[in-house]
This record gives sequence, structure tokens and C-alpha cells, in this order.
Amino acid sequence: MSNSGAISRAEAEEFLYHEAELLDDWRLQEWKDLYTADSRYEVTSTDCEDPLSADPTKALFLVADKKDRIDGRANRLLKSKAHAEYPRSKVRHLYTNVRVVGHEDGVTKVRANFLVLRSGYDREQTTQYMGEFHYSLIRDGDAIKILSKRGVLDLHSLYNQGQMAIIL
Repeated sequence: MSNSGAISRAEAEEFLYHEAELLDDWRLQEWKDLYTADSRYEVTSTDCEDPLSADPTKALFLVADKKDRIDGRANRLLKSKAHAEYPRSKVRHLYTNVRVVGHEDGVTKVRANFLVLRSGYDREQTTQYMGEFHYSLIRDGDAIKILSKRGVLDLHSLYNQGQMAIIL
């Protein structure tokens, strides 16, 4: 795998918009292929004291997936037996303030704010999740891949959101 070459802000922004489109369209098989074999997808808990440097083996995370669990999560959500998401919610992933915050050893660090809107079949109101994503992106040939993605929610609790069965 070649991971040389910095990724520009425009390239990162286009990549994040592509990821959002895959999630919104429930194209989870394609979404999971955006991740490298040794990738991580994490969402810190709402009360995490230091969400950017917290270790998921020592602190509570809402999601702390390696590639095999990313694949499993995508496959489960696509099945009709995924009761929490059947029928599937309608979702919109909105990304803004995309910033390249560093390049090191072929890895481009990207930060972006997000708002995810979710309207489920069994809900009267639309649920909102907001926060920031911190990505480590690499080049793999002509493609960009996710080495890691950490979501930090700007919420005091998930009480009003209920379950978080969707992929942020």
C-alpha cells in the first residue's frame, strides 16, 4: 500500500462528501470499503474528558471498531433483522469547516464539523447529532482511504437522541 503524498483540503472535502453520500444512501458495503485493513472507527462518550487523546481500551467509547467490526456493523445494518433500523431511517450527514490540520509520514490529518439528522419510521421528531470528526487519511494508489475516524459529539447526553444505531 502506498501512502505517500499529502491530501489537499479540496480532496479531503470531496472525500468526506462522498462518504456522507454513501451513508445517506445506505450504501454501507461501499462505505466500509473506504477503510484500510488496519483502520479504526471511534465515537467517544459524551462525558469523555479528553476525547482527542482518550484510549478506547481505558475509557468508555460509544463505538470503538476495528476493520472487522466496521464490516460487521455495515452488514448488520443492511439486514431486515436489524430491528433498530428496519425500516431504515432517513439520514443526512452534513459536513462543514473541513480543515487539513497536518501531514506526517504519508498520513493527512483532517478535522470537520458534522451534523447528522435522522428521521426514523417510529419517531415523531428528527434526531440530531452534532460534533466534530478527526480523520487520518492516506493515499492508496489513486484512492483515498480512512486510517482512522474519531467522532466527538457536542452533546451533553444521548437522552433525547435515544439509541444510536446509525453510523455517524
